[in-house]
Amino acid sequence: MIRNIVFDMGGVLIRFDRDFFMERLGVSEEDKRLLMREVFLAPEWVMMDRGILTDRQAGEIMCARIPERLHEAVWKLVTFWDRPILEIEGMYELVEEVKGLGYGVYLLSNASIRQHDYWPRVPASRFFDGTLVSADVKLVKPMPEIYEKLLSTFDLDRDECFFIDDSTANVEAALYVGMHGTVFFEDMTRLRGELRRAGVPVKE
Repeated sequence: MIRNIVFDMGGVLIRFDRDFFMERLGVSEEDKRLLMREVFLAPEWVMMDRGILTDRQAGEIMCARIPERLHEAVWKLVTFWDRPILEIEGMYELVEEVKGLGYGVYLLSNASIRQHDYWPRVPASRFFDGTLVSADVKLVKPMPEIYEKLLSTFDLDRDECFFIDDSTANVEAALYVGMHGTVFFEDMTRLRGELRRAGVPVKE
């Protein structure tokens, strides 16, 4: 029986759209490609999530690789992508609903240490019983160890947890360690249907 719903953050609770963030900068298409490669697709981004680098350290390394005229853009992408917080439509209502039904609500997110600064600004954060952020534990999804860390930290039974993430690899890893779950494709009707099939009586 499912007793706990575990949510990813970016791409599930809030929008994390690299192309959208890039569009806000107003730079050329060539510069967008450069910034995508040297910021979002750079190893330093993963190292922030893993807690190896701070946002400032990562930004300085990124800036060293690109023209100075784009340094301000780098800092906006690294430290201000969350302003404003953009919610995924319908997700706040779903979190509120499952919380009201008596389910435990938890967060498992790949994010840098700065997540603690902006998490309170995520409207649905008020419903969460616990959060586990990758940078805090030096582990990242889809490493099985981070799911085991979540379960041990909050004393959760893996067979009672339903995990929602926008990454197929991350959901597969949750299934691998014995949790239940589904990939979120920004389709709330499908997600609610998957929850109902798992025995969680959410509305259609």
